[in-house]
Amino acid sequence: MPRRAAAHSRVRASVLAALTVTALAATGTPALAAPAAPPPAPAAAARHAMNEAFVRASGEFDVPRDLLAAVGYGETHLDGHAGRPSQANGYGVMHLVSNPTNRTLEKAADLTGEPLSQLRRDIAANILGGAAVLRWYADRLGLDGGERDDIDAWYPAVAQYSGSTGRTAALYADAVYTFLAHGFSTTVPGGERISVAARPVAPEKGPFATAGVRTQSTDYPSALWVPADAHNFAVGRSAKIDKVIIHVTQGSYAGTISWFQNPTSEVSAHYVIRSSDGQITQMVRDRDTAYHAKNSNASALGIEHEGFVDDPSWFTDAMYRSSAALTRALCDTYGIPKDRTHIIGHSEAPGSDHTDPGKYWDWNLYMGYVEDDGTGSSGDGLSFTSYTSQQSGSSGPRVKAAQQLLNEQGFATGDGAGTFGAGTVGAVKAYQTARGLTADGVVGAQTWTALLSAGTTPTLQQGSSGPDVKRFQRSLTAALGTTVDADGTFGATTETAVRTYQTARGLAVDGIAGSSTWTALQAGR
Repeated sequence: MPRRAAAHSRVRASVLAALTVTALAATGTPALAAPAAPPPAPAAAARHAMNEAFVRASGEFDVPRDLLAAVGYGETHLDGHAGRPSQANGYGVMHLVSNPTNRTLEKAADLTGEPLSQLRRDIAANILGGAAVLRWYADRLGLDGGERDDIDAWYPAVAQYSGSTGRTAALYADAVYTFLAHGFSTTVPGGERISVAARPVAPEKGPFATAGVRTQSTDYPSALWVPADAHNFAVGRSAKIDKVIIHVTQGSYAGTISWFQNPTSEVSAHYVIRSSDGQITQMVRDRDTAYHAKNSNASALGIEHEGFVDDPSWFTDAMYRSSAALTRALCDTYGIPKDRTHIIGHSEAPGSDHTDPGKYWDWNLYMGYVEDDGTGSSGDGLSFTSYTSQQSGSSGPRVKAAQQLLNEQGFATGDGAGTFGAGTVGAVKAYQTARGLTADGVVGAQTWTALLSAGTTPTLQQGSSGPDVKRFQRSLTAALGTTVDADGTFGATTETAVRTYQTARGLAVDGIAGSSTWTALQAGR
């Protein structure tokens, strides 16, 4: 993590009574039973406290229970962190925020009558507050009772709950609906299990339908580009880039992007990486000075990782692999040695008073991925954990792979295998011209994507297997900048990668490799 309205009243008593009957009936408790059952023992109550809080809040404010849980999971993995604030000064499992531009904490207090101290630290109060704020947004959007029963109708309200606008708000809401589509099950502090079943979703995006992030980074083409506010970084540098600093956001991916766009935060990082799938967003150009590590800002590149230092569930293999591929590329570009002297945690930066990435960050695993030479795991020499840019003067297995693909597609390179000379430059330019790409002679992310995806375009989905799936997985790795294992089996991980790609490119999000997805890949998008 770096340094530096009319209130909605509670639902009418008669509606509350009906909802309470419905909730009790759903849990198998007779609505009119007499006498009432005795209250559960404290230990039993503790085992179900969060589930019951979601049911109660859902009933009181007429917000779908699973939507509430998905918003909380996206914000905090349903861990309130004992009332400690996030970097954006958000609290509790529902991340109720109190900062100069987002005051959902205060709004929740106004709507529920709960004191701020309770909303910060008490799980049930915090969930109730989150439900109240979501319902307030729904009311302002004009959602009626029937629409509130349709989980897809809540998308604009979820986007507003993010505290951001435009593409960042859409990025936030897309993540929530991905959790709803795939479902999740997690054990929260205290041992309680919270689950949301997978279901088909088709969110009604309304004004956010065209707000997706489609601009790609020019420094790292596999990353999205969403610029930080100009108050949160300095143009240019006063020192040579000589290190990469690893941070943890202490907040969600979309929330961190929003915070770096907030002119009052006065903090930023060059890159932010999502936990679930390793998606990368660049927010400050490499050539400029982000405000992330105090005394080291001038000479460092900062990479933020979604999550919290005290919760290892955020540090996924997808995140490690994606981040390592980025770090490896940055080291190659700026001549930074790939060692622990030059790739450091925020806590190791001179003058730092921070603890991230913390004890749960697996440095051995991470550095192993950074140092991986990517020689490929397939016999045909085309599968790599990342497809870094290759250009005149490059050499090695990736150059050999690019040459093989160019030759197979009728663009003879003429150079020795694995050596990027004038012949390969000419072949790449000819290929790029033929495909409508920028003819710069460099095999970057777009050219890799087009080369790897070339061929037939069969419809592929979960359960598909074979060489076409492997070809598709390789092209996704190039397009996304995150590793999609090219094992030839279309499983849940590949479907998630497809949905991520489709979302980022503004395609219909169905998790299936259909004609539109193949067309986008073969166009180098």
